[in-house]
Amino acid sequence: MENLKDVKPIEDFNWEAYENGESTSSISKEDQEKAYDNTLNKVGDHEVVDGTVIAMNKREVVVNIGYKSDGIIPLSEFRYNPDLKVGDTVEVYIENQEDKKGQLILSHKKARATRSWDRVNEALENEEIVKGYIKCRTKGGMIVDVFGIEAFLPGSQIDVKPIRDYDVFVGKTMEFKVVKINQEFKNVVVSHKALIEAELEQQKKEIISKLEKGQVLEGTVKNITTYGVFIDLGGVDGLIHITDLSWGRVSDPHEVVQLDQKLNVVILDFDDEKKRIALGLKQLTPHPWDSLDPNLKVGDHVKGKVVVMADYGAFVEIAPGVEGLIHVSEMSWSQHLRSAQDFMKVGDEIEAVILTLDRDERKMSLGIKQLKPDPWETIEEKYPVGSKHTAKVRNFTNFGVFVEIEEGVDGLIHISDLSWTKKIKHPSEFTQIGADIEVVVLEIDKENRRLSLGHKQLEENPWDVFETVFTVGSVHEGQIIEMLDKGAVIALPYGVEGFATPKHLVKEDGSQAQLDEKLPFKVIEFNKDAKRIILSHSRIFEDAQKAEEKAEKKAKKAAKKEDAPMIQNQAASTTLGDIDALAALKQQLEEGKK
Repeated sequence: MENLKDVKPIEDFNWEAYENGESTSSISKEDQEKAYDNTLNKVGDHEVVDGTVIAMNKREVVVNIGYKSDGIIPLSEFRYNPDLKVGDTVEVYIENQEDKKGQLILSHKKARATRSWDRVNEALENEEIVKGYIKCRTKGGMIVDVFGIEAFLPGSQIDVKPIRDYDVFVGKTMEFKVVKINQEFKNVVVSHKALIEAELEQQKKEIISKLEKGQVLEGTVKNITTYGVFIDLGGVDGLIHITDLSWGRVSDPHEVVQLDQKLNVVILDFDDEKKRIALGLKQLTPHPWDSLDPNLKVGDHVKGKVVVMADYGAFVEIAPGVEGLIHVSEMSWSQHLRSAQDFMKVGDEIEAVILTLDRDERKMSLGIKQLKPDPWETIEEKYPVGSKHTAKVRNFTNFGVFVEIEEGVDGLIHISDLSWTKKIKHPSEFTQIGADIEVVVLEIDKENRRLSLGHKQLEENPWDVFETVFTVGSVHEGQIIEMLDKGAVIALPYGVEGFATPKHLVKEDGSQAQLDEKLPFKVIEFNKDAKRIILSHSRIFEDAQKAEEKAEKKAKKAAKKEDAPMIQNQAASTTLGDIDALAALKQQLEEGKK
C-alpha cells in the first residue's frame, strides 16, 4: 500500500463537474468499470480456489477469494479442523459466482472432495501424517473424515492397547497415517496406531535389551483371559499365567487383578527373541508353606475350605497356598466304596486332623473320620458274640448278605444263616438292599474288621423238634411243590421240605407222581446238620409187599417142616415151644401186613 503522505490531489480535477454528477475524467465509465474488474480475481463457476478466512462465528465462516464479494460457508464443513482461525488459507469450490441475491456461493466440502483423492494418494505415497475427524462407529471400527473422504479406521488400529470403549473417540479430531487404498472401490484405510508404533518400537528394543530373569518391573494390566493376565511393560507385553497369580488356587483371574491396574511383576522366563515373556506375581511374596506355623504337627486339628473335589478325595486349603488332601478312605470308618462327593463339596468349611506333614515336599494329608472314635477299638464291648442288633442290608453275593450295623461296622450273614427251614438259592429271595434286618453276632474278626452274623439264630432251631417227628420209617402226607431233573421237592407238615428221587415217585399202579399231587411219603433218611429229609412214596407199598412175601415164605417153610417124617434124632426134633414161637411170628406178620 502506498504511503498516504505521497498521495496528492489531481491538479486538473473538475470539482464543479463532480458536484453536478457529470464525468470528472476523460476516461469513459465503461473503461473505468473494466479497469475495476481487472483488479479482481478472474474466477469461474465450478472451480477450486484458495481463500482466506476473514471472519467466523459459531455457525458460519466468511472466506475472501479476492472477488467482488465474500463467500459464507457453514462451520460444520470444518468439523475435521477444530483449530481453524481467522487468517487461515482454505480451499473452496465456487458453486455460483452470484445467486439471486448477488451472493457468492462457496463450498469447502466440495473443494476437499474434488482434490481429496489426489491428496489421499499423495499422503500414502509420502507417508504423510494427515488429520481426520472421527464421524461415527461402524462394524469393526470407526468412520473417519479425511480430506472429505470417508475412510475406515479398524478398531485394532486406534491404539496399541485394546480399546474397550469406542464411543469416547466419536467427534474427536486425530492424526492418522494412510495405510491402504483400494483404487477400484475407492476405499481408504487409515491408522492412528501406526504413528505411535514407531516410537514404541524404539522403547520396546530398549526394554527388551535390559530384560533379565528375576527382574522386577512395573506394568499395567492390559487384558484378562481365563488362563492368565497380559501385562504391558511399556510397549512390551508379558503374560502372568493363572497359576503364577497367587499361591492359592485361582478359578478366575478377575479375583486377583483388574483392568488398567498397575502392579509389580517379576520376570520368570522368556524365549531367545524375548517375544514371549513369562511373568509372576505370587513370586514377590514368600511361599505360604515357609510361613506355616512351625508348631503344627501330626494329630493337630485344623480348619479349612474345600477348594477342589475328585472321586478319590478332596483338597482343603487351610491357609492361602497351603492345601492338604483328605483321601476318601479317611472320610469314614466305613469300608464301603464311596465317592468323596458323598461327604463334602467345594466351598464347605470343615475341620480335619493332620495325618502326615512333609514341609520339605510341601505335602499334607488330612482325615475327618479321626474326629470320631474308631468303632472297632471297643467292638467286643459294643457288639459281643450273642448280642442282637438291627442292621441295614448293603450288598448281596451268591453266598450271603453284607450288612452295616453302624458306620464302619460291617458284617456278613451267610446264606445258610438266613433261615432254618427255607432252601434259599440267592439272598435277594429273602431280603432287599436298603432293608433293615435283625441279626445276632456269631463271631468277631477284629483283624479284618468284619463280623459274622446270623438271622435264623434269633429263633430256636426247629430241627431239634423235627428230629423226633420225622424219624426214619415214619410216614407223612406231603405235596409235590417243585419238579426237578433229579427229583421233586415235597412240602411236609410244619413248613419243612423234603426231597424224593424219580424212582421213589412211582405209584403202586406204575405211574409217576405229578406236581401238586398229595401223597403219603416215608422218611428214608433224616440229616439234622444238613437239614435234609429224603422221602419215598413207592417204599410204602414196596415195603408192605416185601413184608407179606417174607411172611408167606416163612409160613411155607414152617408147613414143610410139619409135613416131614418125624426124625427120632434128638437134635433134629421140633419141640412144642418152637411151634408156638412160629405161630406167634406168623400172627405178628399178618398184623403188620394189615
